[in-house]
Amino acid sequence: QVQLVESGGGLVQAGGSLRLSCAASGRTFSSYAMGWFRQAPGKEREFVAAISRSGDATDYADSVKGRFAISRDDAKNTVYLQMNSLKAEDTAVYYCAAEYTLRRDVVVASSNDYTNWGQGIQVTVSS
Repeated sequence: QVQLVESGGGLVQAGGSLRLSCAASGRTFSSYAMGWFRQAPGKEREFVAAISRSGDATDYADSVKGRFAISRDDAKNTVYLQMNSLKAEDTAVYYCAAEYTLRRDVVVASSNDYTNWGQGIQVTVSS
């Protein structure tokens, strides 16, 4: 198990940027594939981005491609989500997720495949 804590959310104007961080506990962070999901009011949780253990493989939802970037720093046990050109429709609670895997280059894009979740952090984009 790994404990996840998100930070970096808040209120930003449309067109602005935010960087979310997700700090993980434990000494085996490098053994986890990581992902970001979001849930807007009245909507189901949806995939945003994922990164493999190695950091060499990433995946993005079509709605954020070219605007968001996921990265990881295993020395700091942290995964990041850089969000640029934010839109009002990006407003949601953003969740970090982690899944232990033996495969270094697999990305996990389905919420059903994650067993470790953070508490979530609010991102609000004003138009």
